[in-house]
Amino acid sequence: MNVLQRNNVILNGSGSQSMVFSHGFGCDQNMWRLVSPAFESTFKTVLFDHVGAGRSDLGAYDPEKYSNLSGYADDLVEIGQALDLKDAVFVGHSVSAMIGVLASLKAPRMFESLVLVGPSPRYIDDEGYYGGFKSGDIDELLDSLADNHMGWSAAMAPAIMANSDRPELGQELTDSFCRTDPEIAKQFAKVTFTSDNRAELPLVTARTLVLQCKDDIIASEVVGEYVREAIPNCSYKLLDATGHCPNLSAPAEVVEAIREFVRH
Repeated sequence: MNVLQRNNVILNGSGSQSMVFSHGFGCDQNMWRLVSPAFESTFKTVLFDHVGAGRSDLGAYDPEKYSNLSGYADDLVEIGQALDLKDAVFVGHSVSAMIGVLASLKAPRMFESLVLVGPSPRYIDDEGYYGGFKSGDIDELLDSLADNHMGWSAAMAPAIMANSDRPELGQELTDSFCRTDPEIAKQFAKVTFTSDNRAELPLVTARTLVLQCKDDIIASEVVGEYVREAIPNCSYKLLDATGHCPNLSAPAEVVEAIREFVRH
């Protein structure tokens, strides 16, 4: 199976420049359906599923390869090489923000710019660093997911979405989490929530935009501001959107912020 089949790569749009959309934990490329079409008139859009998610080849999942985010970044680079991407725009949500950062370091000419939606280089608090979670909190989260994947999904997804006045959004995220293979979800969650990519941020050379939401329990404003300060050529926009998934809860705002960034 070639890389485009392995990662269920879908191409749309037209234009000389490509825009790559990368989804977060427990999701798939469908999470970009309200955002990516807005760019099809001016960009070639590239959507894909991380191995283990969506319609990717589950048989390609290798626990050793995907024991850290570098394995996912390698896949992203392979996709870019297969499509001959140069100076593309990368749009990554949640954990995919750091996957994009790593990929941009592995293949510096592939991405001209990065849009990081709700990024966090480290979720666990450290000396002089606020990530939002204590180490014990993450242990409890991972234990809960391992013990009862469906129950964890039903409890966590609405809190992550954080738009209680629109319960259908929380339900969609719950359903997405529940579709993920429980064993793969457990491993990807561990990789996500125990990762530490702070050291890579100052090495980024691509022009970068951080899109930050209010009341985000996964990646708070303090974390988003940390990313802005750590990446050399980085701008920051605090959205009116709340929660961790503005690509679903406030797609028009996300589209406008990306458009403004790519114009300059």
